Amino acid sequence: MPIIQERYIRRLQHLIADGQRRIVGLVGAPGAGKSTLAQVLLESMPNRAVVVPMDGYHLANVELERLGRAARKGAEDTFDSAGYVSLLRRLRAQTPDEVIYAPTFRREIEEPIAGAIPVSTDTPLVITEGNYLLLDHGHWKHVRSLLDEVWYVDVDSNVRRDRLVSRHMRFGRDEDAAKQWVQQTDEVNAALIESTRGRADVQFHWAA
Repeated sequence: MPIIQERYIRRLQHLIADGQRRIVGLVGAPGAGKSTLAQVLLESMPNRAVVVPMDGYHLANVELERLGRAARKGAEDTFDSAGYVSLLRRLRAQTPDEVIYAPTFRREIEEPIAGAIPVSTDTPLVITEGNYLLLDHGHWKHVRSLLDEVWYVDVDSNVRRDRLVSRHMRFGRDEDAAKQWVQQTDEVNAALIESTRGRADVQFHWAA
């Protein structure tokens, strides 16, 4: 697991020092390393944090097919954005002794799984990561106000694209199909996400 600068851990520790629930968002283009950073932060805050990915709100493949959006899976309109906003609101208003269950996304089956992540009321830090946390339209526009901080996660674009090709191949596409998907889908989404980076509180850049 990569090591990050201690100042990022201290930032989170300071954020939750008053004992109140805080929600930190990690945003960035596909392949930027959001999930990796979320895991590093989680392991650095033992028993004090939980990771809730936006990807749990992917629409199911059967619904994407019905809507004619399967070839654009990962675009902003292939998620239940209203459901994600509702979860964030619940997490902010969580009552004592309540357990909130969040969905996750399983790449091996390319489907969301409901009720997979328990969030207890005594967990002070929720880390949520995803592509569209800073969009200013649709239901997405409500996300930013529900987050205490947003970190924009970035990495060299060539490294990021290579990661994406490898990821798609690992989960079933051949090399040509993987490269085509990255170029025609992932990079289109990446351009939109990049346009939102100025709204982030922290710019986090992975070393190549």
